[in-house]
Amino acid sequence: MDYTFEHQAHEQGFNIVCGVDEAGRGPLAGPVCAAAVILPDGLVIEGLDDSKKLTEKKRDALYDVICEEAISYGIAFASVEEIEELNILQATFLAMKRAVESLNVKADLALVDGNQKPPLDIQARTLVKGDAKSPSIAAASILAKVTRDRLMVEIAEQYPQYEFPKHKGYGTKLHYEKIMEHGISPVHRRSFLKKITGEK
Repeated sequence: MDYTFEHQAHEQGFNIVCGVDEAGRGPLAGPVCAAAVILPDGLVIEGLDDSKKLTEKKRDALYDVICEEAISYGIAFASVEEIEELNILQATFLAMKRAVESLNVKADLALVDGNQKPPLDIQARTLVKGDAKSPSIAAASILAKVTRDRLMVEIAEQYPQYEFPKHKGYGTKLHYEKIMEHGISPVHRRSFLKKITGEK
């Protein structure tokens, strides 16, 4: 992974490029989280990769390095209520917009993981599998994933019966078992559980 896409943007006249990614589009519970990261040009972070390919321990270690080395980073959420009101795609875009807007250094281009472009106040380019191609996006994917995972562990203190630390809200066998046993909590996404609730 190198800075090819960041450098291309610089050659085209963009000065400050941020990488943007999300975590938590798929789970049955909890908010969706997004991060935006501006890295110093050419910075090599050992082991930087798509957050899904890394162990939790490695992500935690990289999280600290990214926060220390980044020129600026922003992390933001869209709540369960916003997911239900808007739908998961629009809520993800909202979290991304909030993350970019919370950067304390204004970027003029966002490289966004995936193939769908969020409506940002700056120009954006999508990059499929961007978290494996762009260091900026990879860094954003790690910040979003670690932040969301940590929040789900905190949420578990309020709702211990669902064992969120084990599955982080994703639709695992254990999670479905716990939902069937204890019902749906306020932190669950009802629209993701229509088969269980019987709601249209």
